[in-house]
Amino acid sequence: MRIETILLFGFFAAAANVVGGFWLTSRKELNQLTLRLLVALGAGFMLAAVFLEVLPRSLEVAQGASERVMLLFLSGYFIVQFFEHTLAPHFHFGEETHHEEMLHGHTALTAVGALAIHTFFDGISIASGFVFNFKLGLVIFVAILLHKLPEGFTVASIMLAAGRSRSAARNATLFVGGATLLGVVTIALLPDLALYALPLSAGVTMYVAASDLIPEVNAKQGFLSSMVVFAGVALYYVTELMLEMVHPH
Repeated sequence: MRIETILLFGFFAAAANVVGGFWLTSRKELNQLTLRLLVALGAGFMLAAVFLEVLPRSLEVAQGASERVMLLFLSGYFIVQFFEHTLAPHFHFGEETHHEEMLHGHTALTAVGALAIHTFFDGISIASGFVFNFKLGLVIFVAILLHKLPEGFTVASIMLAAGRSRSAARNATLFVGGATLLGVVTIALLPDLALYALPLSAGVTMYVAASDLIPEVNAKQGFLSSMVVFAGVALYYVTELMLEMVHPH
């Protein structure tokens, strides 16, 4: 896969972070139902992609080193746990409003830093997929893109809740989007790392979907939100069928 193609998809993913943050800072209110449904759709798609595409492909390219793959997968999961909930214990993903728990400036900066680590691995995931083949890269790209807008909302809302200006909130969104691009560039320039980065990033994606997104969906009980998670899985299958027609193995 050409570096230019990898960088292009990385740019689109990073841009979605920025669009989410800039959209939030330019509006007084957001439709919470729309945001929650987007989070639910992304959660279902990401879980399907991890278990049905990314993890099996990681085991395939590892050529029998399944223990290493699973160790990296588990490490990726706990990397996000450490940065989001150990360094930033009051961090919540996907919320467009934060109240008293995010009023302290240092807490806001720590949470934004944790999100930057998270988005760095988003970039690692996208680029690692494209290193192996176009189909895998595109599946990972779509999975990650579905939660990029809520990610941007989160970054901006944290900064605003800490009393920072709209300009500072937008700068924080640019910083987090830049971390996505940094992850993409890292693998684009050092493609040999993809063998290890792919299972590691699968663990990161697993955490984001199962431990960040699903709890946000379940926090507001509702039949529609729950069904959209399943719709996300169905969307994965539709995407797979379309990619098979356009770009078969």
